[in-house]
Amino acid sequence: MSNLDVRPKPVVCGGRDEVSAAPVRELLKARETNLGGGTVVRRLLPSLGRRMVGAWCFVDHYGPDDIADEPGMQVAPHPHMGLQTVSWLHAGEITHRDSLGSELTFGPRELALMTSGRAIAHAEQTPREHAPLLHGAQLWVALPDSHRHTDPAFEHHPDLPVVTGGGVSARVILGQVDGAVSPGTAYTPIVGADLVVNGAARLPVEPDFEYAVLTMSGIVEVDGVRLEPGSMLYLGCGRRELPLRADGEAGLMLLGGEPFEEKLVMWWNFVGRTGEEIGRARADWMEGDRFGEVRGYDGDPIPAPALPDVPLKARGRVR
Repeated sequence: MSNLDVRPKPVVCGGRDEVSAAPVRELLKARETNLGGGTVVRRLLPSLGRRMVGAWCFVDHYGPDDIADEPGMQVAPHPHMGLQTVSWLHAGEITHRDSLGSELTFGPRELALMTSGRAIAHAEQTPREHAPLLHGAQLWVALPDSHRHTDPAFEHHPDLPVVTGGGVSARVILGQVDGAVSPGTAYTPIVGADLVVNGAARLPVEPDFEYAVLTMSGIVEVDGVRLEPGSMLYLGCGRRELPLRADGEAGLMLLGGEPFEEKLVMWWNFVGRTGEEIGRARADWMEGDRFGEVRGYDGDPIPAPALPDVPLKARGRVR
């Protein structure tokens, strides 16, 4: 999924200086963005106060939207560099096409994982014939310097491991939960899991990881904080278990990982290390170099916005 802001601001993130070693409960505010086709997303990361959670550097939540008489998600071809995209659905279908020649329609709770590496382009669309509801999340994972120039790749994992017990069910999207390991390729110590909670539960977590939760459906208490759908709570580090409670079934995503030490520059759909690198990527996209062509999409690619007047510099992970 693309960042469709016509005047995107540079986001500087990474480094360990502002990672809390103790548990915190920091509610992140969402900002609404229209993706076209009737799809409005709530952008939760990066936010005014928090830019990363582990290697997770971008989180959009959308739906549930009634698209029975609407085209649904329509995101034209656009580039990515230096990151992985994680597409995750609770309802609906999305057709993914990329410049590697991949074309796939995936559905709820199937992992669609794209590694941009040095450069890739893709498009995402709701199919012409589609289910009446669309609900999901789009997330980005920053690649470490040792892997950010790797070959681009696309993975589809329809069957993911599930851990159940103590009032919670966890489907492992990336990394591992309680010994269950996702087949998705990860380049840093990371975890992503889709949780279903009914009643009181305690989920084991890693004390050296920082965590956040994104509430997808239902009302849930996370470490005593009441959350409604579409909200995201940053939790910091220092926990060995996470208390959860829901009166009735609730769905949420657990995102976490080892704090990302490297400092980054994120602008539009690129993650780099310097402003000059971002500028070269923008020029390559506009000139038709490096990122390739997405075949099978009926429409023009998304042009890159103008670069900001201020220099893009890598700094810390919070404002």
